[in-house]
Amino acid sequence: MKLDDRIADLARPVAEAVGLTVDSVTVSAAGRPTRVLVTVDLPADCVGSADLDTVAAASRAIGDVLDDANVPSGAYLLEVSTPGTDRPLTLRRHFLRARTRLVTLEVVAGDAVTGRLAEVTDTHLVLESDGEVRTVALAEVTLGRVQVEMKRLD
Repeated sequence: MKLDDRIADLARPVAEAVGLTVDSVTVSAAGRPTRVLVTVDLPADCVGSADLDTVAAASRAIGDVLDDANVPSGAYLLEVSTPGTDRPLTLRRHFLRARTRLVTLEVVAGDAVTGRLAEVTDTHLVLESDGEVRTVALAEVTLGRVQVEMKRLD
């Protein structure tokens, strides 16, 4: 089993115990110590952001379980973080987490579609923009990005 998969298997239950999911694990063995980046997020059915206290609790719990299992062996630097707004939206679960956010989608035809992500179904994304509703098939989306809003009106 690859080291990043082993770390993900160990981290997953303790992250879930504090209300987060493990999004990804990246291990960089170049240099000393080994760098372990565990990206955590709220479950896909939640809207909002993980708060710092919850991420810190996950970091402590993940560090403890890795130390107990001696994985990775030797010294390592653990970083636990959330995906951030610059994460590309490529999977359905990414879009689920981005509901209510302003997004730009690149579609197969080469066009860009921007709007507030109102709904995610099994096969489609529903965007609202200037009072209009547009449905885009997930299969047609090549990439999505959350647009940073300095001031969001509720």
